[in-house]
Amino acid sequence: MSAITPRVFSGVQPTGNLHLGNYLGAIRRFVTLQESHDCLYCVVDLHSITAQLVHEDLAGQTRSITAAFLAAGIDPKRHIVFNQSRVSGHAELAWVFNCVARIGWMNRMTQFKEKAGKDRENASLGLLAYPSLMAADILLYRATHVPVGDDQKQHLELTRDIAVKFNNDFAARIEALGLTTDLPAEAPDAAPARGYFPVTQPLIEGAATRVMSLKDGSKKMSKSDPSDLSRINLTDDAEAISRKVRKAKTDPDALPSEAEGLKGRPEADNLVSIYAALAGRPVAEILAEFGGQQFSAFKPALADLAVHVLSPITEEMRRLEADPGHIDAVLKDGGERAGAIAEATMRDVKSIVGFLHG
Repeated sequence: MSAITPRVFSGVQPTGNLHLGNYLGAIRRFVTLQESHDCLYCVVDLHSITAQLVHEDLAGQTRSITAAFLAAGIDPKRHIVFNQSRVSGHAELAWVFNCVARIGWMNRMTQFKEKAGKDRENASLGLLAYPSLMAADILLYRATHVPVGDDQKQHLELTRDIAVKFNNDFAARIEALGLTTDLPAEAPDAAPARGYFPVTQPLIEGAATRVMSLKDGSKKMSKSDPSDLSRINLTDDAEAISRKVRKAKTDPDALPSEAEGLKGRPEADNLVSIYAALAGRPVAEILAEFGGQQFSAFKPALADLAVHVLSPITEEMRRLEADPGHIDAVLKDGGERAGAIAEATMRDVKSIVGFLHG
């Protein structure tokens, strides 16, 4: 009987430019988690072909995401940075999980309904099975924690369902093979569970985990939005950042002095949350400072703060992208290290399922 190693896994798709929402909602948290966890951070290039099969420059986009990881402060020597397609275990385990998961589970996934739209019959099978591959990404490394945004919570819940079903379906074989593991308890006062795969816990915390569009506070900031003014890209220079903040949609009222006053004001709420997240301060403090002021005073302060935080990252990204050989070396090293963990997991899984291998 062994205890499972606490481990964080998360990934970002190489599709289009990374933006402020990706940074505040994910990448900055990746950096912080390095101080307390063993981490694997993955450019999930297999996922990128579920919605768009043919990419003009998938390799270049993969390098760009990697450059953003490194520029933001992720340390590829202390932790593992790699791209998903380097490790075949992701696809192997995803097939096993396709057989564990139920069609009804997949049909309930909100993101599939949104991305497939009305023509669901014409959506790719990969898009439907996307959550199964996501579960494989996480459980291939038996990750105990995943930093996720609110929009990914449903996928992580499915990952947990798959882990529980696998553990239950194969409980006798896991026990017979001596592969039963004490898993982290679901709550501080709960007894540890037993099985092979952990029931992964979400890490959702902090201000602005869900950054909204600068043009519509009811929609999430997105790479796919046709308006570039809707987002601040990590590749934007200081002038572009200032212009986008200046043109961001607001309402005519002054900023409130308390958070209660942001209700029903999505654009105001979004800009204040972005400021709080960039400054690392509570929303209440920001409103105490700017309450009663017009957006004409607040926006320049927000623009200056965004430039101060993001410009060093942008400059480092450009330096790294000018040396693709270095980025490729980081991904190769990370792939080899991730592959060693994945190989051990797949060896166990094949034995548990009953595949003949050696």
